[in-house]
Amino acid sequence: METYLNLMLIRFGLVVGALVVAALLLFAVALTLRRRGELDRVRRYADPVMRAALRALARRIEGRSGGTPWPRRRDGLR
Repeated sequence: METYLNLMLIRFGLVVGALVVAALLLFAVALTLRRRGELDRVRRYADPVMRAALRALARRIEGRSGGTPWPRRRDGLR
């Protein structure tokens, strides 16, 4: 049991470490784009993509019925 808990702790540490590194990289990219004056141009391109992704997520969440994790297909199959 102790070995399992140690492995879970190591896995948690790796996941959190990867998230921290990804956040730092994203911050560095945003800072570089801001210094070059290209952040507004990137924001104009990213805005429609983010809006479409949020609309798709909202459709997926609203489409759930009866506690099923995914919406049913029109032909009744999952």
